[in-house]
This record gives sequence, structure tokens and C-alpha cells, in this order.
Amino acid sequence: MAGNSKRPGAVRKAGSKKGPQVGTGGHSRRALRGKGPTPKAEDREYHPAHKRKVAAEKRAETQQRRDASRGVVRGTRRSTDGAEVVAGRNAVLEALRTDLPITALYVASRIEHDDRTREILQLASERGHALLEASKPELDRLTDGQVHQGIAAQVPPYEYADVDDLLDAAEASGRPPLIVALDGVTDPRNLGAVLRSAGAFGAHGVLVPERRAAGVTASAWKVSAGAAAHVPVARATNLARALTELKKAGCFVVGLDGDGDTEVGELQLATDPLVLVVGSEGKGMGRLVRETCDTVAAISIDEGAVESLNAGVAAGIAMYEIAKARRSA
Repeated sequence: MAGNSKRPGAVRKAGSKKGPQVGTGGHSRRALRGKGPTPKAEDREYHPAHKRKVAAEKRAETQQRRDASRGVVRGTRRSTDGAEVVAGRNAVLEALRTDLPITALYVASRIEHDDRTREILQLASERGHALLEASKPELDRLTDGQVHQGIAAQVPPYEYADVDDLLDAAEASGRPPLIVALDGVTDPRNLGAVLRSAGAFGAHGVLVPERRAAGVTASAWKVSAGAAAHVPVARATNLARALTELKKAGCFVVGLDGDGDTEVGELQLATDPLVLVVGSEGKGMGRLVRETCDTVAAISIDEGAVESLNAGVAAGIAMYEIAKARRSA
């Protein structure tokens, strides 16, 4: 009967196990909740894509075992973290021969072997260096476009010697010191050429300023053809002051300049303890460095289109003349 409050209706009885409920209470959201994203096809064991993935992993493991048996480990370019990259067969071979702490050795995937690469692979195997197979584009990026000949090595940043170390090397050799100082030479290729000549003509080290001067970089390593591993390089905060200290240690300082007082081939001080100072091709030696020199020598060149020689060539000629004078003394 209408208006009868005692009429039974769709009201849950008090004391019911579920209790009274108002609204949906989130039932709809719970009903719509799924079981998560559908797994990828390659992760479903029953799917053909999963079988292809497993087969590919097995092939990769088989290839890795084959590469390991040949001493080559496939890999990609590693982060250099400030390290230097030595490129070229001669430079890498010399780095291995002198036991440089190589952190990675890269070999082109289709390299044409010769005696140098065979010795590189042998030394790397004996010393436990892992070889990383790389493509030519990877080697080009790693070496910044240098001529790498399919071989590159990553080494820690160069550790410079002290000036006293150069004098110690001369004392250990039993010969009068011969040190080459570079003033304002900013091209690392010139530094590399000087290092190569220094190794050929018996110099005991090279001295360079800390600022506004080339350091031992990958380019210098390349041009030196490995001589950077044999000839120590020292850095000086102030080159003129370092030359003064070398003079106090008993060395004569000879500058190299086109307006010199004497010819390099006629240098009377060639057989004495000597520091040969080479300036840049454009500006030459700085004023303070020139004032430190005991004498200034010159290299005569024929008159013509060439007005001067670059630092690497001039230093090589001067070291040759000094070495010749010392051999004949």
C-alpha cells in the first residue's frame, strides 16, 4: 500500500554479512583493471619470434667463441675518458714494444696483414690485451680521420717528465746531455717530427712550455712513428726560467734562428752539454728565451721561394749536425 513504511523493499537487512553499501564503491574500476601489457612476441615462448630470438643468441655465442679463439673480441667504440688514441701500424707497434699501458686495441674487421700487424697481434696476445674488431667508419671516428691503416690503440693521457729526468737520462747514457727545447711551437705534428729526430740523433729529451705549445697528443704520436715512447718530454711552467736552471746544471743554451751568429755545422759547443732551442716558424724565439741563449746558430738555405724551415725540419737538421760533430770528436 502506498505510503506504508513497513513495506519490504530492496534494502539490505541490518546485520547482513556484507553490510549496507552506498554507490558503486569502485566496483566498476576494479572490473576494468587488466592484467598488464601484453608481452612482446619475442618474449612469448610459443611465438615464432621467440624461437628466432633464441636462435640468434646461440649464433652470437658461437661467433664470440670463434673470435675469442682467434684473439679478437667484437665490440664497439669505447669512451676515451680523456685518453689518447694512437693510430697507425708503426706507432701502435712501438707502443706495444715499450709496454705502454694500452687500455684498448682496435683492429679493422678486414685488415690486410703484414709483418707489423702480425707482431702487434702476437704482442697483444702475450700481454693479455683484448682486441676489439671495428669497422672502417668506427676507426675513422675513433682516430678523428687520421690514417690509421686499420690499427688503433687507446692509451692513458701522456705522463710528462720533469726537467731533472732529462738530465738523469743523459747521465745514464754516459754522453753529454742534448735536450731540445721548443718555444711557441703549437703544431703537434712539428713536435712529433722533433721527437722522431731526437730519437734518431741521440737527444735525451724534449722540453716544451705548459701553455701555448703543442703537447704529446695522438697527432704527435703518429708523426713520431713511435719515438714518443722512447724520448721523454718534459713540461716547464716558464721556459726561460727552466733554461736558466739547465745552465746552472752545466748546460749551454743554443738558440736556432736564421739571423744566428754561427752556422750549426760550425758550432763549437756541439760536443758540450747542450740545450738546443727551436722557435716557431712565424715568430721564432721569444725575447726572454733568446736572451737566455749563450749563442744563436743558423741554418743556411739557398735563396729562393723558401724563406724559412718549419720547426720540425730545422730541429732535425741541427740535431744531425750536432750528432755528426759528436761522432767525430
